[in-house]
Amino acid sequence: MCDSGEYFILKLYVAGHTAKAIAAFANLKTICEAELKGRYEIEVIDLLENPKLARENQIVALPTLVRKLPPPLRKVIGDLSDTERVLVGLKLLSRPKA
Repeated sequence: MCDSGEYFILKLYVAGHTAKAIAAFANLKTICEAELKGRYEIEVIDLLENPKLARENQIVALPTLVRKLPPPLRKVIGDLSDTERVLVGLKLLSRPKA
């Protein structure tokens, strides 16, 4: 998977404490603990509290995960339940298994 030792800064954009938002955070935490243990930071941003951030950060669907570091910026939309899709989206896995 990812052996580079890079540090990941991840931002999870949600709208309130919905079932999808809670599931996305739980799924993300599980993935990070398995793949990035000790090398990640997660910030949850509730767009109900600060809606202008949606436009500023080009968030068009929720929940959306944004990898701020390492560059380049990457986005994954949804509840993050498809681990392989999340790993590919974050560039932790080069491509989906056939």
